[in-house]
Amino acid sequence: MLENSLDFTAIRGVQAGNAYYVIMVPLKVVPTLFKFDDESMPSTLRAQRTLNKSRVPEIASYITRNPTEYILSALCASVDGEIEFEPIAAEGHLRGVGRLRVSMSATILINDGQHRRAAIEEAVRERPLIGDETIPVVVFADKGLQRCQQMFADLNIHAVRPTRSIQLLYNHRDALAGLARHVVGAVPLFRDFTCMESSSISNRSLKLFTLSSIHQATAELIGKARNGSIDEGDRLIAVRFWTAVIENMPDWRRVGSREVSSAELRRDYIHAHGVAMQAIATSGNRLLAEVPDGWETRLEALRGIDWSRANRALWDGRALVAGKVNRSRNNVVLVGNVISAALGVPLSAEARRIEDLHAPAGGYRMAS
Repeated sequence: MLENSLDFTAIRGVQAGNAYYVIMVPLKVVPTLFKFDDESMPSTLRAQRTLNKSRVPEIASYITRNPTEYILSALCASVDGEIEFEPIAAEGHLRGVGRLRVSMSATILINDGQHRRAAIEEAVRERPLIGDETIPVVVFADKGLQRCQQMFADLNIHAVRPTRSIQLLYNHRDALAGLARHVVGAVPLFRDFTCMESSSISNRSLKLFTLSSIHQATAELIGKARNGSIDEGDRLIAVRFWTAVIENMPDWRRVGSREVSSAELRRDYIHAHGVAMQAIATSGNRLLAEVPDGWETRLEALRGIDWSRANRALWDGRALVAGKVNRSRNNVVLVGNVISAALGVPLSAEARRIEDLHAPAGGYRMAS
């Protein structure tokens, strides 16, 4: 029997022939109970990655901004020291429930969840009332550095982040994500030809757009940053703008009427890619500011742009890099410059600077 110990109500389980325990730890205790490896040690002597301090405030903010809705997955820890499990029943379904005693002299090391641990510490400082709430911790007996390193690798090797599109589909706190979903539902072509789960489109897909592209482009259009508030006016202008754009993009409508496949359009045209949608939105933002009345008529100029990838004189270096469509920020600006010229919208100082770097001798004729 351990005389000086930390006591936890626990559930005992077995994996790969080894016992593990699930305990509930108050958030205010987490910072003092669980330790990090010394970050100054070489990675070969640590059992976890170096803490990325830039991630911590974001997680802490998520907790403090959503005190009635936040959810944190379990931490995983190894105990380097004496542990003892006392079940409340010798047999039956309660034999795996009992009291876990951990020696006061033991070191409890985080195998997975060090960023959550650091964020919890920061969040409890800001909102002490959440300190009595709990987080589940899966506890293993420490079997040495090599085993701890293997545990970290095993816990993370199959982790796959959800795509940007599906994060937006399921995120009901982000107002811009809600706006993107609203636009998709309100614009028939988007509703029928938007991939809601993937952020890239395969050659076999019938879809032409992705939710993530529509989200990013619509944010550019209305000039709202992440977590910005959205009102009914934003919804109306977004739907109205994209409806007018589609009206002036005959090739997009040909996909809608099944006259051409999405794959063919992506193969042959710039406007079938996210770089063009974002560039249209960027130019659209300036158009709405410059021409608050009658801007829909200006969008008719989109019909006159030669979007063909075969037009290498226009698109090489602007939308195409080594023959492939590129979506870097500079490429979005350069494609947007072509659109702005067609719409008769003057370039911003930054857009002009990037244009001059791309075509110092003058290149494509831009609006002054």
